[in-house]
Amino acid sequence: MATLSPFLLFITIFLSLFFSVRSRTLTPTTTTTSVLDVASSLRQTINILVFDQQTSNPFHQRLITTPPTEQSLINSSFPLSFQLYSRETLHKTPHKDYTSLLLSRLERDAARVKSLTTSLQLALNAISKSDLQPLQTQDLSTPVTSGTSQGSGEYFSRVGVGSPAKPFFMVLDTGSDLTWLQCEPCSDCYRQSDPIFNPTASSSYRPISCGTPQCNSLEMSSCRSDQCLYQVNYGDGSFTFGQFISEKLSFGSSGAVDNIALGCGHDNEGLFVGSAGLLGLGGGPLSLTSQLKASSFSYCLVNRDSTGSSSLDFNSALPSDSVTASLMRNPKIKTFYYVGLTGMSVGGQKVSIPQSVFQVDESGNGGIIVDCGTAITRLQTDAYNSLRDSFVSMTQHLRSTSGVALFDTCYDLSGLTSVKVPTVAFQFSEGRAVNLPAANYLIPVNSAGTYCFAFAPTSSSLSIIGNVQQQGIRVSFDLANNRVGFSTSKC
Repeated sequence: MATLSPFLLFITIFLSLFFSVRSRTLTPTTTTTSVLDVASSLRQTINILVFDQQTSNPFHQRLITTPPTEQSLINSSFPLSFQLYSRETLHKTPHKDYTSLLLSRLERDAARVKSLTTSLQLALNAISKSDLQPLQTQDLSTPVTSGTSQGSGEYFSRVGVGSPAKPFFMVLDTGSDLTWLQCEPCSDCYRQSDPIFNPTASSSYRPISCGTPQCNSLEMSSCRSDQCLYQVNYGDGSFTFGQFISEKLSFGSSGAVDNIALGCGHDNEGLFVGSAGLLGLGGGPLSLTSQLKASSFSYCLVNRDSTGSSSLDFNSALPSDSVTASLMRNPKIKTFYYVGLTGMSVGGQKVSIPQSVFQVDESGNGGIIVDCGTAITRLQTDAYNSLRDSFVSMTQHLRSTSGVALFDTCYDLSGLTSVKVPTVAFQFSEGRAVNLPAANYLIPVNSAGTYCFAFAPTSSSLSIIGNVQQQGIRVSFDLANNRVGFSTSKC
């Protein structure tokens, strides 16, 4: 057998090492560094408190008094669009400093994650409607947390309900299906920004009868005088109960759609304060997207500390510059939108995370969903530890400081105007990547310059891409082709 010459042996070893290193380095679609504008983000932490603590919010008053434009009934496949606003734009906060505001957000976020994981566990354990407790309001309890007075929703939209249309602020929720709002007469309603909806003043109000497909699709329902009653219990202890009805919904200047099945809640308790109700954008049959027969929908979330707005669009084309991934469904639960994530990277280097972490197994466990209601991205503990350790190893030039709340990796950036940090990216098949802006993973926790790495571990098998990581990125759900698109220039 012939032996290699020393020169050929050297070349062979060199090429082997080169491609070994190369295989651990991602494609050029992943950048290695990003610049965090420290000065700008710290100004926002101060400005949002000043803005929220105004006794009279002109922007809020303008939104409250501006009714939706009445249009003739349109086909549900027609493009629809309306504005999105962050919660801080609409709701006055009692917090006197940014740290207490952040902690209340994180408390709400923990309740949100608990709600999603509880929903998944109920589905995985095959809890049927007959196994659930019968509808009753007197035995239900409501959790009390410091975040209650702030409401659970992070992003709102202005939606018209009824004929003539009355405008209401509704929370966006891709993690649930049923759309509902508070209705008169109230047996127990929380405080909201708008007057409570009066169904007797709407000519398009129709009760839904028992035995109809819509009524039978409810997880919890009962019948009273042949009128369908609904109840939704959220995993954080919040709930809504009332009549199941059909109504006309108006979408700003885009038009209106009739006969949308929704909950008319007469008893609504928990973490909902501020909004009139909830827009269910999940994948189940009663969600707004399903009822509109939308081929797609997309949203772009502005920074929660800004006073700007963006839009929620139905039946719009995927932006041409979108990085796309597979949109997958868990056969155990139709509501959640799972995304085909293959891995993550820091500074252009792939993080050592088994790809199976982001995949749904045969029992329905695992996988990662995109959710607009969860703030901080949750990763399985081992995956989070690998991501964090990679980030820490590349940020030795930054002054570290003690952790805050659920954040265990924080930095003292006081006195700095800007700082260069390694880019964090979501990796998809065929080398495609979404490079996150630095402000989407290093966030201020006070106004003095303390920033924390905005990911968190979870003991659940379910991972969640939260809205902090989605800020400034248009997220498109191409339902017709089972794709999710991420565009950084279409907000």
